[in-house]
Amino acid sequence: MKEYGVTSLELLELRVPAHVALGTRAALSCRWALGPADVLYSVKWYKDGKEFFRHVPRDHEPRRKFPLPGVDVEKSSPNGANVTLYPAVLETGGRYRCEVSGERPLFPTVSDHGDMVIVALPDHGPTITGSRLRYQIGDRVQVNCTSGRSRPATRLAWYINGEPAPAIALLPPTHEKHEDGLETTSLALDFKVKPKHFRKGDLKLKCLATIATVYWRSNEESVQGERLKGYSRSRELTEGGSRADRVQAAGKPGSAPSLADAPFLLLLCVMIHISQNKSHS
Repeated sequence: MKEYGVTSLELLELRVPAHVALGTRAALSCRWALGPADVLYSVKWYKDGKEFFRHVPRDHEPRRKFPLPGVDVEKSSPNGANVTLYPAVLETGGRYRCEVSGERPLFPTVSDHGDMVIVALPDHGPTITGSRLRYQIGDRVQVNCTSGRSRPATRLAWYINGEPAPAIALLPPTHEKHEDGLETTSLALDFKVKPKHFRKGDLKLKCLATIATVYWRSNEESVQGERLKGYSRSRELTEGGSRADRVQAAGKPGSAPSLADAPFLLLLCVMIHISQNKSHS
């Protein structure tokens, strides 16, 4: 929001980084344009409505700092347009405002603001738990992804074979807040294994953890499927000959008599029986 008096003084641009990693530098800048009759009176910087830096060219000490928790001005430009805060701590986050004023008699003033969030990055990537080494078609996959401690909370996302997991397979995320102000996020994945999950080989499960544009880490696990072994056995059976081939092979020399020889054997038994009866009589 910009505020204008009866003047041509204009605030052209305010830059406040939206996200700053804990322990790093935060660079703020403010650009303005004076009208032909305007003279710069002051440039003031505020955080959450409290002044922490000012530049007044006419003063004996043009640039001054004011103590404010979490705000430590490391350096500033000669005209007060740029200030660098270091180091960024959790209290550094907040709303920053640049206010530019012209000289008397009107003291025209323009201002604009921007919000900054200090990000405490996790000290490790996301952790996957609950997975097995092998899955069969129809098995239920129940795994969990847990982020490292951070602020703000880490956003987690699951991927199955490189594709975003369907919403129906995701449980609502849970957040755990710690005493130091950091948070841990967990996201569970629950689905049944289908044939499509093994089209490209192993089943790949990936958990992606992000915080705005300053943090991007992932963890992936690859598990084998019993379905692949079944395909291997089928190929071996085909290459070794069909079941019909083995039945035909049974009629070869040296093999047991087949069903085709049954009538001849029956007739032979009858003739032997008749011959024995005649000899007894």
